[in-house]
Amino acid sequence: MPTDATRVITNPGPEFADEVRRWQGIPGLERAANGRLWATWYSGGVTEDRHNYVLLATSADDGATWSRAKLVIDPDGPGPVRAFDPCLWHDPLGRMWLFWNQKLCNREKEFTDEQERTWRLWAMRAEDSSREDTGWSQPEVIGEAIMMNKPTVLSTGEWMLCSSDWFWDRSARVFRSTDRGAHWEMWGSAHIPEKADRSFDEHMVVERRDGSLWMLIRTKYGIGESFSSDRGRTWSYVRPSAIAHVNSRFFIRRLRSGDLLLVKHGRTIAEKTEKRSHLSAFLSPDDGRTWEGGLMLDERLGVSYPDGVEAPDGTIYLIHDFDRYGVKEIFLSRITADDIRAGRITSPKSALCLLVNKAFGARGI
Repeated sequence: MPTDATRVITNPGPEFADEVRRWQGIPGLERAANGRLWATWYSGGVTEDRHNYVLLATSADDGATWSRAKLVIDPDGPGPVRAFDPCLWHDPLGRMWLFWNQKLCNREKEFTDEQERTWRLWAMRAEDSSREDTGWSQPEVIGEAIMMNKPTVLSTGEWMLCSSDWFWDRSARVFRSTDRGAHWEMWGSAHIPEKADRSFDEHMVVERRDGSLWMLIRTKYGIGESFSSDRGRTWSYVRPSAIAHVNSRFFIRRLRSGDLLLVKHGRTIAEKTEKRSHLSAFLSPDDGRTWEGGLMLDERLGVSYPDGVEAPDGTIYLIHDFDRYGVKEIFLSRITADDIRAGRITSPKSALCLLVNKAFGARGI
């Protein structure tokens, strides 16, 4: 099956059950208007390989309990096309988008190969995500790219979606839509000058109060940054940011209060952990110039890949994975901005590390 075809399974069978999955991780999170939570991640095979598929689960009780997989995207079964790096996002119209990527893999395990640079970014939409049995649009190809983080809606009304070419020149790209997601166009890209510094990008964009755009990018040295003053058409060369970080995904988003929320590894903004541990949340009241608080979400070794969403009442929901190849768990944290500033849980409704899913299959390599 080529990367421009896919398979969506709305009634997953036992071959996708928790009991058989041998590794899993890389989650995403969204919340419906009625409070229903949705989580996505990917699994299949024994690692990030040609057998990967995307899963979707839901919770109707604020994350206390979760369904088993309600939907699976498995492009090719045991074939050479993998589905990976899913992302959930509610657009300004209230529709929930599920994005994912498909890549042709001619070997059991690979990430980037110049002879196998064949990938597609896919999406489908749910008009009403408040029900467990929500219906979905037909899947469609957005473009030739890899994407895994939520789009950003600019003050101009444009929608901006970050995509990547993985390790290539000008790989940190952005797609733009001016018609509410009906069409997307490749709009601009930021360049990481040193090839030795390029990683999987996994970049995110926030619009600053002066109208400029600030892009943060995963690099081998941690987090690089780039700026655009023309709505993302052109970008400055990527340089190291002041945020210390291990080579891994982070999460940044503007809250309704106007503060920026950042989730990263390290107990402080200046701490760079040696490995993926000490996942913490911070707030910035001044577009990233200074940071406040520091709430430890999970200090264990092997925690990674945060994503999140804010409810209208200010509750912040964050998701991350833990020990992808061992206990294979995915967790939700429910917190507030006051918790982050205090560096501890202060709200009676807040909770850390609520279990979303645990897989039980033996890795068996």
